[in-house]
Amino acid sequence: MSEINKDIVKHTANLARIEISDDIAESFTSELDKIINYVHVMDELDLEDVVPQFHALNLMNVMREDIPEAPISQEEALKNAKQTENGQFKVPRML
Repeated sequence: MSEINKDIVKHTANLARIEISDDIAESFTSELDKIINYVHVMDELDLEDVVPQFHALNLMNVMREDIPEAPISQEEALKNAKQTENGQFKVPRML
């Protein structure tokens, strides 16, 4: 039985603020129905002994250790700036 019909497709398009014709809605109906039916095939898998995972790979935190250091000086922070004014970065006005 088809779970997707033209009304659902048109409603979803409306929510996404997409205007679609009846022909395109009909095409999407069949495409989305195939996708939903394929997902139902996966419902038949035996996953009783499968451990849930958050990621496919066993990733480790690769960030460096956070060691407090002395901050850079204001002059060092501004030395590569294109323009400075009163010890601050000067940028073009936006508004």
